[in-house]
Amino acid sequence: MPSLLRSLLSDHLDPGYAAAAAEREARGGRRPHDRWWQALAVLLIAAVFAAAISQARSTAPGLNEARQILAGSVRNAEDRTDQLTVRRDALLAESDAVERQELAADATGRALLGRLDALDISAATTAVRGPGLAVTLTEPGVGADLTDVSKQRLPGTRQVILDRDLQAAVNALWAAGAEAVAVGGVRIGPGATLRQAGGAILADNRPIASPYTIAAIGSPAELADGFGRSGALQRLRLLEAAYRVGVRVSTEEELTLPASAGREVAVAHEGGEGHR
Repeated sequence: MPSLLRSLLSDHLDPGYAAAAAEREARGGRRPHDRWWQALAVLLIAAVFAAAISQARSTAPGLNEARQILAGSVRNAEDRTDQLTVRRDALLAESDAVERQELAADATGRALLGRLDALDISAATTAVRGPGLAVTLTEPGVGADLTDVSKQRLPGTRQVILDRDLQAAVNALWAAGAEAVAVGGVRIGPGATLRQAGGAILADNRPIASPYTIAAIGSPAELADGFGRSGALQRLRLLEAAYRVGVRVSTEEELTLPASAGREVAVAHEGGEGHR
């Protein structure tokens, strides 16, 4: 028994395997054709890698060129859009100045001008300035544990703040008595929308990014009180606690909100009972 234990502790290779290895070494090691097959496999693998590298190098310049062309096209389109926007705003200002000059000539025109000014504010087609409330939402930074997918509120992305969060905040500010609202510098009027487009949020079809600032003009005290008691703020505080979203609410002495893009009204109906 002691000899068996010594054999188990000292002999780590089965005798049959040791004998087969010794016999193979006596015959001259591995067979020549085995080495040929191994060499051929190595050559084939090297050829495949060489072909892949060559193809990647040959296609890389074309991909880079196409990427640069697309990026240039996007920049040109953005520049053209900015130029047209500036031109449109200038023409609208010129047209508005002529209109006001003509209407201010008599009492009837001045009364109509007052009604038009009130409608412009309701339609968000004129820039406004005044005190109000600002709500700033900031996406959380990347956490230390990158494997924690439970924090992905929008699957596949690190985005936490969604369009419905901004919509809830905007609606709460309207309910609190806001006279005008803008999100990310984009005026929110009757025809404007806040919606999700993949991993981006569009305000009136314009992309906005974190930090998202919601500015509302009105009585700062009333807005702060109404928004502070709203379910929208509670929702944001939950996001703050669960996802580390930055939430900042501040009263402002003066806010400036731009005008929204005017839209042509094609069809309109007077509201009333029986109307759908």
